[in-house]
Amino acid sequence: MAKLSAFADEVTDDFLAQVEYLAKEGVGYIEPRFVGGRNLMDLNRSELHEVKKMIRDHGLKVSAIGSPIGKVRLDEPFGPHLDKFKHAIELAVFLETPFIRMFSYYAPEGGNIDDCRDQVIERMVAKADLLTGVDVTMAHENEAHIYGHTAENCLEMIEMVDSPKLRLAYDPANFVWGEKITNNVEVCWPVMKPYVVHIHIKDWKLGATDVGSIPGEGDGQIKELLTELAAMDYDGCMTMEPHLQQGGQFGGSTGGKLFSRAIAAVRELADEVGLKCD
Repeated sequence: MAKLSAFADEVTDDFLAQVEYLAKEGVGYIEPRFVGGRNLMDLNRSELHEVKKMIRDHGLKVSAIGSPIGKVRLDEPFGPHLDKFKHAIELAVFLETPFIRMFSYYAPEGGNIDDCRDQVIERMVAKADLLTGVDVTMAHENEAHIYGHTAENCLEMIEMVDSPKLRLAYDPANFVWGEKITNNVEVCWPVMKPYVVHIHIKDWKLGATDVGSIPGEGDGQIKELLTELAAMDYDGCMTMEPHLQQGGQFGGSTGGKLFSRAIAAVRELADEVGLKCD
């Protein structure tokens, strides 16, 4: 059975209000990213314990750490970024989630990211090595301007890193926005499917700039994707990230009313295609 999760910071900055909202909506998972306007990875130990308590007190679980790992240029020092990744591992273990959502770097200033394969792979291997013996996996999200902006590049990373500690998070809207692909389920999904462990539910209209669509109303083929998930008896998380008021490089906003509409739309579509969704 698929499980609904959400980047609830799109509803409100206040973390207590985030978990209260999800509990009220019957969404059983949260993907923590921003807490009071600060990234989860920047919280101190006391704040993290409070976050964990609020999650548990509201009967929620954590689908993944919504980290910004990999959203830096390749000409920035790697050492401090690798230390940040070590902290992401600690957070994943602390919050009892099997996944760290992450990315595959921007090109050096003035460069082309498609020319940076070897450097990207080297960094991915270093991170995968840190996960040896830890029950945590990287879930790489396809996104514009990073190395994994295409399905083919995502697959190449998986094959070259050759580690079970690197898998894929599938975001259909990012193919629409970044690659101008309106048939992602036909051309991108088959390439990435064998390695997908995490799904983002975000829809987008071709030509839209910074605002998403209610799931099923854009060009992201959400219904077709849910049909594929039903056929494979997908039992992972589907994380809501609708961006219905604004979207950006590090997050977005939707507001409670629109977010509730998005959740309802996904549940309706799941029912239509026979995808069991909790």
